[in-house]
Parts: sequence; structure tokens; C-alpha cells
Amino acid sequence: MADARAVKTDAVRHHDPAVRGFASDNYAGAHPEVLAALALANGGHQIAYGEDQYTDHLQRLMHSHFGATAEAFPVFNGTGANVTALQALTDRWGAVICAETAHINVDEGGAPERMAGLKLLTVPTPDGKLTPELIDRQAFGWDDEHRAMPQVVSITQNTELGTVYTPDEIRAICEHSHERGMKVHLDGARISNAAASLDVPMRTFTNAVGVDVLSFGGTKNGMLFGEAIVVIDPDAVRQMKHVRKMSMQLPSKMRFVSVQLEALLTRDLWLRSARHANTMAQRLAEGVRGIDGVEILHPVQANAVFARLPHDVSERLQKRYRFYFWDEAAGDVRWMCSFDTTEEDVDGFLQALKEELAR
Repeated sequence: MADARAVKTDAVRHHDPAVRGFASDNYAGAHPEVLAALALANGGHQIAYGEDQYTDHLQRLMHSHFGATAEAFPVFNGTGANVTALQALTDRWGAVICAETAHINVDEGGAPERMAGLKLLTVPTPDGKLTPELIDRQAFGWDDEHRAMPQVVSITQNTELGTVYTPDEIRAICEHSHERGMKVHLDGARISNAAASLDVPMRTFTNAVGVDVLSFGGTKNGMLFGEAIVVIDPDAVRQMKHVRKMSMQLPSKMRFVSVQLEALLTRDLWLRSARHANTMAQRLAEGVRGIDGVEILHPVQANAVFARLPHDVSERLQKRYRFYFWDEAAGDVRWMCSFDTTEEDVDGFLQALKEELAR
């Protein structure tokens, strides 16, 4: 039997690890503590499909963060977490109310509609955040057979525009939604960044204020792969484990997802990494505010900076540091910071920005 510590590999590094960018926190590699946890779990045989000891321990960790009724269902990715959760929360005739900018509406390739058969009822928002008043623009017609039935309100924390809901704002949404017979799903792809920004435990704006189900994100915060659906109210969903399997989101070697989540949650790695990413975004924003020709578009509350600058400047700058246009016609861009973004990365980017503006 091979000893993993003695195994040699012919694998070749095909990238330059010195290349940095601000395109996405998905560009970052895996945190060393996560890689160490994976190696620790990689020995012997463990029961497949979630009956392993790592997944069992993960449930107890989730209780400490999201309450005694919380149950985690590890999945492969964020789209899978969102679509599977929403499918388990709705009937075949159900609809989901969300912000127009929501990831489930803009960036999941139609997966909620195609894979879960859902109707998304979108609402324009100035800052990516829903309110009870905005929800009511779509929360009607439950008895109208000509209209998909609103059954779920889905919010994102933090939002796709980098803004953060306060616990009171989420409480108001949950109370308003529940009064109308709707459930609340929270897309927490960057939930750690939101908690770090608010300086509160994650429970403060999830189970404590009425969220029914959340998608817990780990990949954007240092995991190699994987997320988890966390069911807070078991009465809100039906047969989650069957829906997960049917949705092709049941990892056979689940211990390798669960141990990564355990690495994040056990010694507050999730919070340390998120705080660092947020701090780097603040450093970037402060540096940009002193530069003529650049406008910051939204409050910088997590690890994203949205800005507007001349289109030709962005195109030249992209050749030095990768990032994405958010609205290319308007000249809007998004700069993301990660757990491994350094002060030198930020300062180098600011210098490059100044140089391109001066050309």
C-alpha cells in the first residue's frame, strides 16, 4: 500500500503563481489550512455518500453556528446549492422573488428555471438589497392560476453589489415573507465576508432572525471546492436529501467536502480569511478615492469594489491585472479581493491604475 507522504508525482506547474488579479475570489487557490485538512482526511476507507465521520462532525459544527435544528447538506458548488435549496422549498408551480441583480437571476445560466422549473420574479433595487416594500411588487396573485405562485424570497448576503444587509433588515424581510406564507432563502456565497463586515456571528442574521434555508459558501473563502445547503427550519423543506441526489449534487466522497468546511469553521478560519479580504478591499477603495477620473459606485462593505472609469483605461489595465467589466457600456468594473490578496497586490494595482490614467 502506497504511503501518500512518499508518493512522487510527474505533475507540472502550468501557471505562474506570481500572477495576481482582482477578477474574482474564485481565482484564488485553496488556503493552506484547508489543504492540510484534506490531506488529513485522505487515509483509509470511510463510508461514502455522507455517512462518514467528517460529515457527522460537520453537523455539530453547524449547530454551533446556526442553531440546534440546523442540518448541513454538502454539495459540489454554489449554483447547485442555490438551485437544490430552492427546489426543495417550492412546489412545481412555485416562484421565487429575488433582486434583479441576484446571482440566481444573472449568473447561473438559467439553472433555476431549467433544472428546478422555477419562475424567478425579479425586482429592481438600487443597491442589490430587497425590502418588504420591494418584495410586495411581486408578492401577489397566490390564487391566480395564470401566475406562478410566490413561495420563496431569496436574498444574497452580502449582495452582488457588495452591500451588506443588517440583521434588522433581514428580520424585517423574514417577518414580512412569513406573514404572507413565503419562506426565506439566503444565498451565502460570501456569508463570511458579511459577518466580518457586520462584526457579528453568522447566526445573528440567519437563524436568529428567521431565515429558513441558506447556501453556505466556502469556495470563495479558501476552499478547494464545495458548499453546503444549511436547512435551519426542517419544516420549510421536503426531502432535501432526495432533491440533492436528484439534482446531481450528492458527492460520493463527501468527507472531502465536509473536512474543508470543518477546517473553515473549527478555528474561525472563515472569519480570519474574510476579514483579511474585506480589509484589502477597504485599502483598495481608500486608494481609489484619491484618484481623479475614478468613481466608486456602491458602499464598500465587504470584499468588492465597484467603480466607474474610462473604458480605454480599464482595457489597458486589464492587461496588467485581470478584472471584469460589470457594465461595459457604462464603464463600470468590479474589483474583488481574496483571502490571499496582499497589501503589495493592492498598492501595485493602484500604481498601475494611476499610470494608465496618466497615459
